[in-house]
Amino acid sequence: MTGPVFRSRGFAFALLVGLQVVLPAIIAVTSLRVISDLYGAPWTDPFVVLAILVGVLCLLLPRPQQESGVSLTNTPQPLAVRVILWWIAILGILLAIGYATKYSDRFSRLVLVTWAFTTPGLIIVAVVALNELIRRLLLDPINTRTVVFAGFTPVSRSLADRIARSPDSGLSVQGFFDDRNPERLGANGETRILGDLSQLTAYVKLMRNAVIFVALPVRHVHRVMRMVESLRDTTASIYYVPDVFVFDLIQARSSELFGIPIVAVCESPMYGYRGLVKRGRDVILTSLILAMVAPFMLLTAAVIHLTSRGPVVFRQRRYGLDGEEIIVYKFRTMTVNDDGDTIVQVRLDDPRVTPVGRFLRRYSLDELPQLINVLQGRMSLVGPRPHAVAHNEEYRQFISGYMRRHKVLPGMTGLAQVSGCRGATANVEAMQARVNYDLDYLRRWSPILDLEILWRTVIAVIRHRNAY
Repeated sequence: MTGPVFRSRGFAFALLVGLQVVLPAIIAVTSLRVISDLYGAPWTDPFVVLAILVGVLCLLLPRPQQESGVSLTNTPQPLAVRVILWWIAILGILLAIGYATKYSDRFSRLVLVTWAFTTPGLIIVAVVALNELIRRLLLDPINTRTVVFAGFTPVSRSLADRIARSPDSGLSVQGFFDDRNPERLGANGETRILGDLSQLTAYVKLMRNAVIFVALPVRHVHRVMRMVESLRDTTASIYYVPDVFVFDLIQARSSELFGIPIVAVCESPMYGYRGLVKRGRDVILTSLILAMVAPFMLLTAAVIHLTSRGPVVFRQRRYGLDGEEIIVYKFRTMTVNDDGDTIVQVRLDDPRVTPVGRFLRRYSLDELPQLINVLQGRMSLVGPRPHAVAHNEEYRQFISGYMRRHKVLPGMTGLAQVSGCRGATANVEAMQARVNYDLDYLRRWSPILDLEILWRTVIAVIRHRNAY
């Protein structure tokens, strides 16, 4: 389902995501301690054991979360039901443990009953308040996605009106493309006809974070396919909106937006809450890694400065999210700094590589400054590796769908790198293989896949194949 794509680069969201993970456990343990004090029950070892068990269960059991629809605008009631069911499951496990160990006799019944009935209410209030903060963060103007429609039809007009009436959707309608003139379409003064369908691709290439709803009639399926093909060189998200008004639908099933069925043709996996989770985890893990490797990075910088002339950190222009140009940092490993229209890739025994640089490249230690890029929000720990701008412009001409790899933040490591596509790309076929893995990553993305790639990266770095 389409929704805001998270782009905010501050640290507030990381704190919110981390708090969302531990908040139920904190409330459950704190309320147990407060209620025991209110009733004068001594905080003895049995209560300590119970607090530990409750904290562990709250962290292990899947936490009740707001559904990530268009903009996390669900009402609190369904969430409240999920919290209560989740809490009943925890109480059931605790009762089973207490019955099996005969440990339950050591607690005040009044304390436990009060705690059992009070805690879910506290959790519901806290989770709803936290979700509201997250919702506001997602609806920051920087996360708003611009929307255009290919085809001025009853269903596209209806969807545009519903989006306009829903400011929390994170979507902003720009207008319509259609080959018919405005008079024939019956468009009113409030309807923006941006051009004919042949102008759509050029218009979208100038936009960032764009969503295209293709609303052409079903009989134009071949035209729709040609349009989708022409958009493969953009980073736009594409949805097909079937003209449901021509069918008598009974028990139909489909993804929907504001009650109108849509079919995702090309979408970022990082919309809404998913992007928030990925970014929050990136900031937390990156901060921990930086804390551990900072002394080594300082030592490396000193060695580079003393052993060769030139800057310690190499800055290169690359493409980031939605094809936006970014600056990526690396430790300098060569005697030259290539960042022009033509860049010669490093080859085996390349004389431009310094002795220190050869060691750094072998174990990918030259990439460590990109941890700063991750904290800046320009990169992620896991995602398609960013290529130099010159290489992007070269290969996008030969590889269909090349720019779709930029629908997510570029990564320090990716599925392609842990699948054998590491190092220089000698030809178009090698780059095609890398792009295939990148697009497969977009199709399969999940937090578990990211963790798997990080682990496989450690193994690949130790083996240092194709690194020179």
